[in-house]
Amino acid sequence: MTDASKNQSLDDKVAVVIVAAGRGARAGQANGPKQYQRIGGRAVIAHTLETFLAHPRTGPVIVAIHADDGELFRNAAGASADRVLAVTGGDSRQASVRLGLLALRDSAPGRVLVHDAVRPFVDATLIDRTIDAIGERQGALPALPVADTLKRESAAGMIEETVSRNGLHAAQTPQGFPFWPLLAAHEKAHHLGKADFTDDAAIAEWAHIPVKLVPGSPDNIKLTWARDIAMADQRLSGERPRFPDIRTGNGYDVHAFEPGDHVMLCGVAIPHDRKLSGHSDADVGLHALTDALLATCGAGDIGTHFPPSDPQWKGAASKIFVEHAAKLVRGRGGRIANADITLICEAPRVGPHREAMTAALAAMLGISGERISIKATTNEKLGFVGRQEGIAAIATASVVFPGEVPE
Repeated sequence: MTDASKNQSLDDKVAVVIVAAGRGARAGQANGPKQYQRIGGRAVIAHTLETFLAHPRTGPVIVAIHADDGELFRNAAGASADRVLAVTGGDSRQASVRLGLLALRDSAPGRVLVHDAVRPFVDATLIDRTIDAIGERQGALPALPVADTLKRESAAGMIEETVSRNGLHAAQTPQGFPFWPLLAAHEKAHHLGKADFTDDAAIAEWAHIPVKLVPGSPDNIKLTWARDIAMADQRLSGERPRFPDIRTGNGYDVHAFEPGDHVMLCGVAIPHDRKLSGHSDADVGLHALTDALLATCGAGDIGTHFPPSDPQWKGAASKIFVEHAAKLVRGRGGRIANADITLICEAPRVGPHREAMTAALAAMLGISGERISIKATTNEKLGFVGRQEGIAAIATASVVFPGEVPE
């Protein structure tokens, strides 16, 4: 009979106690206790629960939570909340584990795993290794050999000595034990007022329960600091498909010529034998760009914000319209990625003024000139543009908004 078969005969299913009652002050409280902070779009504890509930060898799952966190836990756990028993934890990890074990007495499991909620990267293989090493009077501890050189600090803050790392291991969870011996050890420690154990292997050692080391996993990190949360989120976000919210808007405008001595194009006055007719300064390029920007956030068109019937816009500089649209985009969290304008005209020549136009647009949009494209083309003497009766413009704007495209 294999070791796994022997262990399986102890009990068909292995109970689980997940410790989630801590405040996690070192990770910062701006977003709540660390077990409820979000990584990969879900709470840390939701990832942890998912792994244990999906494992074929685990049975009842107890979660020890803080007295104030009932609603927080239910919201974070989602549907998993109905598949576990949440109990109120104590004022220390040791106290919370004891209360979790007491909640399992009626189900009388043969074996139990104790796991920290803030180790969301535990995997099924590590759980199996731990379960397989549990004996009738033997616990199991996943651990990794210490790789760093260790220094002991003196009272003066100086190095007192280098500590040999031979035989030293960093403990992980889940730690596995025969249920009744572990509960008895916790009860004994509680009644004797011994409350300084930092993990269950330490209590087992104190209670003379042998504990076998099994290989841990370098991925099974404990999220302790705010940086750990951020790195975990980055890791999980990179593992799932992302659909960034990139939006593209188009704009088109046309203005006829009338008597004058210059035209306004993309914010630059260009000498010409005529000017463009319009209620504002008739900058056809900027009008098209305004519509393109507004389109990226569903904010209507230029006429919605600046009605031609309103006399206050008579002769107004069209940069006002572009800057207003850009402000709306930024107000909704958008970042303008690029702006592309094509001017369709027989005259005047645009090329000599492209650099000035680019600089004007960069100032209006708050982006670098390399993200701006201004092109010009003729209409090959065809239509009203070909007859030099007016100028048309087509504009495209790309904007990146926060979040992802919803399903």
